[in-house]
Amino acid sequence: MKLVVLESLGVSEEKMAALCKPFLEEGHEIVCYEKNTDPAVQIERLQDADAVLLANMPLSAEVIAAAPKLRYIDIAFTGVDHVAVAKAKELGMTVSNAAGYSTEAVAELALCMMLSLLRFVPEMERRCRAGGTKDGLMGMELKGKTVGILGAGTIGLRVAELCHAFGCKVLGYRRHVTGNEPSFVQFVSMEELLAQSDIVSLHCPLNDSTRHLMGEAQFAKMKPGAILINTARGPVVDSQALAKALHSGHLAAAGIDVFDVEPPLATDDVLLTAPNVLATPHIAFASKEAMEIRAEIVFENFRQWLAGTPVNLV
Repeated sequence: MKLVVLESLGVSEEKMAALCKPFLEEGHEIVCYEKNTDPAVQIERLQDADAVLLANMPLSAEVIAAAPKLRYIDIAFTGVDHVAVAKAKELGMTVSNAAGYSTEAVAELALCMMLSLLRFVPEMERRCRAGGTKDGLMGMELKGKTVGILGAGTIGLRVAELCHAFGCKVLGYRRHVTGNEPSFVQFVSMEELLAQSDIVSLHCPLNDSTRHLMGEAQFAKMKPGAILINTARGPVVDSQALAKALHSGHLAAAGIDVFDVEPPLATDDVLLTAPNVLATPHIAFASKEAMEIRAEIVFENFRQWLAGTPVNLV
């Protein structure tokens, strides 16, 4: 079988070589490329591929349909909205992802953003470098705050666990409550969560039902002075509505790691020009540890697919 790796997995050459070695010894072919989002280039690279491995670069229906031998798509990412999964399934392809690889990395960045915004770290750092002081700006502690987890899956529950350890009251919302959720999370309606939370942290996938899940009506229901954290997917939030809520002062601040488009962003992006936004260029998933876990997962996915027992199916 031929596996085409369309972009770097963010691990060392030594790690990548070690992961590829057993497959090469079995006679499989693995070809690695630098990232290129041009559909024509992708089509050329996939002409004789049996399987493709990619992370968060787009893979369109056009490209998938133009790969005559392609039977397996191995996505080194949790979200899969950047891949035309419906077209792949229509053509009888198997699709896997790497859910779970970045749980700790994403949860820690969400917590980092909460702490940074509560203590005005970005502003304090700018003042310090400019010879200023903290005068007129007093931060708050995370302890005692009510944190709402919107999308209490694996990552959301890890954020809840960390916030609980800091002494927070934790509210959660998910579509299906099984009864096996941790006792330190109180599950409520979305409306109750928005109304009661000092901080709302988003951890839901992007699909038709969650696109612009947080819009003008939802921001209006949040507590005045509340903070929004988004380390999920950009379009879960209506960016224009969020900017409006920040400009009006209804929301105190926002920590945003994901946007409507993948960074780099235009410098006049509506969220980059809104007040009190802590912005990072989609780094939540990207820790050294997470990248290594991710690479191990997707190569094990490939191994299982070759064996006829595919895992982590989308």
